[in-house]
Amino acid sequence: MGKRMKKITAVLLAGVTASLACACGQEGVLEDNLVKNKEDRVKTVMLFAPMEKSDPDNENVSRTAFDITVGMAEEKLGVTVEYRTYTAENYQEKTYDEVTLDRARNHMDDFYLLNPDTIQILGEEGELADLSGLDSAKNLREVVKIANTVNGKLVSIPQEVVVNGLFVNKDMFDKYNLELPNTPEDMMECCRVFKENGIETPVGANRWWLENFVFAQAYADLYNKGNTEQEIAALNSGEAKYSDYMRPGFEFLQEMIDKGYIDAKAAYTYEAIEGEGPDFLAQKTPIVMAYWGAANADTAYGKPDFNMQVIGFPSKLGQMPVVSVTGYGVSAEAEHMQDTMDVLDVLLSDEALQLYTETNKVISPSKNVQVDCIDALKPLNDRVNEGVYVLGSNAGMKVEQWGNTCNIVRNLLNGATVEECMAEFDKLQEESLKK
Repeated sequence: MGKRMKKITAVLLAGVTASLACACGQEGVLEDNLVKNKEDRVKTVMLFAPMEKSDPDNENVSRTAFDITVGMAEEKLGVTVEYRTYTAENYQEKTYDEVTLDRARNHMDDFYLLNPDTIQILGEEGELADLSGLDSAKNLREVVKIANTVNGKLVSIPQEVVVNGLFVNKDMFDKYNLELPNTPEDMMECCRVFKENGIETPVGANRWWLENFVFAQAYADLYNKGNTEQEIAALNSGEAKYSDYMRPGFEFLQEMIDKGYIDAKAAYTYEAIEGEGPDFLAQKTPIVMAYWGAANADTAYGKPDFNMQVIGFPSKLGQMPVVSVTGYGVSAEAEHMQDTMDVLDVLLSDEALQLYTETNKVISPSKNVQVDCIDALKPLNDRVNEGVYVLGSNAGMKVEQWGNTCNIVRNLLNGATVEECMAEFDKLQEESLKK
């Protein structure tokens, strides 16, 4: 399980850390704001995160958008943000989440970059401060507030919203006169046509992202029919069952497997993008799934030799983006509480988020900041801007969503029945009710 969750952690943070690592240097942008004399700083706040900090004094260093916005905060507030990193210490087989939980519970840092399951755990334990009082919190999209609120407290805020979608080869759809799928039934029909025309595996899958199909079908109504709070309350109290929500998505996946539209054995072993990516780029597979940033990354799907479109997953309400939100949380007992809050307020200001969004080409958590996305991403972006989406992670649900659903989908790939998978959800819900 440790290795499994280590991979899940890596995938969840992929949208954030990939864009942090790949963002280009911004020569001339905010150059006056870069920290030049760290030795003059008296106030320091400590961040624990999976990435190192680049040195702004070094010449010709490609600095990440995050580092540049940190520089803005340092210059404006007269503080230094020191990075303590997961990669810099010898944690051996411990996952990033395990280390973060330990550090946060022992109040070793001021703030943290957190995965959804960790946000939920620390929020319920009271280890994270309420961020709703920040000026920048007033500008947040509703999706961010919902995903990061625990027991009425806003405990985490991201610099970007990670949106997952279906990456499709539009040329292959056009070749067989197929419309892009809106519903599960549409998806089945498209796969049938592809299969009958000699395409061995219509959907290229890996062991981490098939749960997006489940979330789109499970929670389309919950997040888009105006009854979100009531339905979540019913799930948290046990009045409603997670398994009833999840069943249609698992039955859909089982049918896809049974008909050969998904290769379960290959998906069970494939790593994200590395496994199914080559066949998609070679136009052997017309459909894969990935996060928003993969459409911009040359190392993923940024340079296909065909007309690529990124759409939402099929649901009863049409194409449905699936959103997973990592975020920055502040220790409830931060040694430098006010300075940390002030730093976050700058990092999450519209000015800083505009720079971050433009550099990394991602969806901003602020409703005031829009991304100028590439054409391929416009269908997905339009749905998010319309407020149409489901959450793949929600700290307000007592049963953690992303990691648990991922693992249970993997059980399905490995031969478990739908009924056995539903029993796992019932077990998780029963355990949550005892807490």
